[in-house]
Amino acid sequence: MNGQAPFYKTKRLDQMSEAEWESLCDGCGQCCTLSLIDDDDPGGEVVRTCIGCELLDLQTVRCTDYANRHARVPSCVKLTPGNVGALSWMPQTCAYRLIAEGKPLFDWHPLVSGRADSVVDAGVSVKGTLVSERDVDEADYEDYVLE
Repeated sequence: MNGQAPFYKTKRLDQMSEAEWESLCDGCGQCCTLSLIDDDDPGGEVVRTCIGCELLDLQTVRCTDYANRHARVPSCVKLTPGNVGALSWMPQTCAYRLIAEGKPLFDWHPLVSGRADSVVDAGVSVKGTLVSERDVDEADYEDYVLE
């Protein structure tokens, strides 16, 4: 190592290059699961399901059309330095959220561990836990809500 602190310790989200920004994603896939708003909750609580977005490859936990995801899936939220702090549904382990909150990355994050599969080893990835949105009727989404 060259003795310099890693960019994610020295830069704010709005100071990062596109490559640095993209590298913050640990590939867990949690934000690519469908969430529902609980209509019975006055606060409109957001509940997560075990249904993966139609574009999510369930084997690799990667988007199959990342460049066009917002056009193909209008509900896909584009993360920006300006909105990350307001997205309360983002996982507590999400690097974007952690950096926005001034917190350190977890040891299992690939930027810290140096291993892309460390997120799977840590049990943070949704790999192997989801069904595809393509295989579930919308009327049945509530049956897939996680406790």
